[in-house]
Amino acid sequence: MSVCQTTDMGQNDERIELQTSLGYRLKEASSALRAAMEEVLQPLGMTVTHYSCLELLAQRPGLSNSELARGTFVTRQSMNVLLRQLEREGSVTRPAEPPVGRTLPTRLTARGRRRLEEASLAVRSVERRMLSELTDAEQEDARRILAAMIRALRGDSGPGRPTLSGTA
Repeated sequence: MSVCQTTDMGQNDERIELQTSLGYRLKEASSALRAAMEEVLQPLGMTVTHYSCLELLAQRPGLSNSELARGTFVTRQSMNVLLRQLEREGSVTRPAEPPVGRTLPTRLTARGRRRLEEASLAVRSVERRMLSELTDAEQEDARRILAAMIRALRGDSGPGRPTLSGTA
C-alpha cells in the first residue's frame, strides 16, 4: 500500500498527511541524503554502496559477503558483483579458499584505505551540511530518537545488521 492510498480495516478511512507523516519525512530525508552523497562520491568513481562497503571493512575487517550485503542494504548477489570490482581495482582482498567453512573474509588493502579516506572527507562534508541547522543537543536528540525508532521496528530481537555507526 502506498502512502497515498487509504487504509480500510473496518475502521474510518484515514489518509496519511505527507507533511506530518514521520515515516514519509524520514524517507524524504534519506533520499536527499543519498542524492547528496552520490553527488560527492561520483567524482571519486564511487557509489554510496561502494563507500559503505569500504567503511564497514575499515571498521570490521574480515566481514563476509553476506554481512557486507546486510550492512549496506543490498542483496548478496549485488555485493558479490561489487566485491569482484573492488578486488579488480585493488581496494580489497579475499582469500581464494575459505579459511573455515564457506565464508571468504574480505579485507581492505592500502589502496582501499586511501580511497576510503578521500570518500570519507566528501561524505563528512555532506553530513556537516545536513546537520548545520541543528544544535549539538538537537543532533544528540535526533540520534537517540532514530535509534529508538530502529529498535522498535526491528523488535529488538536477535542481532542487528552491521551498521556504519556500529550500533544495530
